[in-house]
Amino acid sequence: MMLRPLRVLCLDIEGGYGGSSRSLFYVVKHLNRDLVLPEVWCKREGPIQAMYDALGIRVRIEPELPKLSSLPRFSRSAYANLRYLLALPGSSNLRARLVHEVNDRFDIVHFNHESLYLLARWLRKQTPRAGFVMHNRTMLWDSWFARRQARILVNFNDANIFISERERDNIRQLAGWNGGVVINNVVEIPAASSFLHESASIDGGFKIACLSNYSWMRGIDRLVDVAVALRDLGRNEIRFVVGGKAELSGRLPGRLGEIAARNGTLADYAAALGVGEMFVFLGHVSDPERVLAACQVLAKPSREDNPWGRDILEALAMARPVLACGSCEEFVSPGETGFLYPCGEEFNPTRMAADIVRLADDPILLRRIGRQGQERVRDRCDGISRADDLLKVWKRVFDRRVLEYR
Repeated sequence: MMLRPLRVLCLDIEGGYGGSSRSLFYVVKHLNRDLVLPEVWCKREGPIQAMYDALGIRVRIEPELPKLSSLPRFSRSAYANLRYLLALPGSSNLRARLVHEVNDRFDIVHFNHESLYLLARWLRKQTPRAGFVMHNRTMLWDSWFARRQARILVNFNDANIFISERERDNIRQLAGWNGGVVINNVVEIPAASSFLHESASIDGGFKIACLSNYSWMRGIDRLVDVAVALRDLGRNEIRFVVGGKAELSGRLPGRLGEIAARNGTLADYAAALGVGEMFVFLGHVSDPERVLAACQVLAKPSREDNPWGRDILEALAMARPVLACGSCEEFVSPGETGFLYPCGEEFNPTRMAADIVRLADDPILLRRIGRQGQERVRDRCDGISRADDLLKVWKRVFDRRVLEYR
């Protein structure tokens, strides 16, 4: 039996500029501090540090934290691995400090993203007494690199946590493994929505939020096609409010690729298709809940089957219906908490546009779907319960390590 609080080091790659970082903050916020003393090291400086400071939780910036993840294309994964190896010597001082402090001060290291898997493998040999917990937050595309990453995840960590059954099944299949614990992300139900983002003052009554940095797989460009469909329906008063980076990246097809080659943005793409006035691009927002409060709906037209990200959960918590792509109905159920669409080439922007019109024209339907979504996350994403689930995992890992090194 422990006579002191468990000492846990949490490694965060985003510093508040992404869903994994915000999810870590909200679960740490609800931990019983009589039982656990968390400390957070962030790779990036950002808004999350002030939030931890307000809770009295020690936080520091360590930009040299090395991270790497598998990518859909073999060539890109190979290139990313090469860059990782070339940059690794630059993190030697950080890794030396990490070894010293884990051995001296911590019982558990909580890796808050699966992209820290190689760091976990390296650190395992240097800190054999510490317990390792990996928090897996994304789906890996099946490839040699992904299978290698999955095997390292399960072989060098004492426990693997997943944000949904889909991520767990993904790693189970890639690694030929049968473990893992699912803990849904914590989402707080806002007490009020009085702090509206300035986007609330833009022209147009009905607003659709999108909270993602641009990438081809995230599919935000599809919103431009939806806007075209809305314009053709005579509904160009509807506005899309996009929070996140709008720079086009990578090799993109068609007109999108032509604009990307000229260093254009998603705003340029919308203007080229004649719907630029239907969009407001905010860039990065540190307070996405204020954007959601200023909008009526969240749209996430991803090309990946993952309708359960942090943006979706926060929208549901604010009683906002969600329009998302994918097949999993755990959080977004058609007609109950939002609407789902195919994530592949069969995605039909006209269908999403029709559902937007339905919601815009039927405030009773809008409120009913919003309330049902809010109740769903209230049941599944409660802060105290999920923090207790996480603490139980940490305790089990600690107890096993104590027995092993007694």
